[in-house]
This record gives sequence, structure tokens and C-alpha cells, in this order.
Amino acid sequence: MDRFEKVYSQGIIDVIEIWVDTETGVNYMFHRNGNAAGLTPLIDKDGNPVVTQ
Repeated sequence: MDRFEKVYSQGIIDVIEIWVDTETGVNYMFHRNGNAAGLTPLIDKDGNPVVTQ
């Protein structure tokens, strides 16, 4: 778990979290609702991944 850092979290059953890859800086959104979950990179208005420097 050293590679990814959780920087934001909200919700208990309907959960949204933002994770940052500490090697690349790319931000990912994780969404969980009950037994279903998904992970996707965040992108800016130009379609590029959001990168934390």
C-alpha cells in the first residue's frame, strides 16, 4: 500500500475515494456502493489524467 495514498473519502455505504499513485502522480476515483465497485483515472477537460505533483 506504499504506492497509493488515499487523499479524499466520503460516505459509508455509498463510498467515493480519491487515490493518488505516488510514483506517477495520477489521481484515481474509487466508487463503492454495497457489493459493486469501480476504479477510474480522473481526467481534466482536455482528456488528460489529473496529476498531483
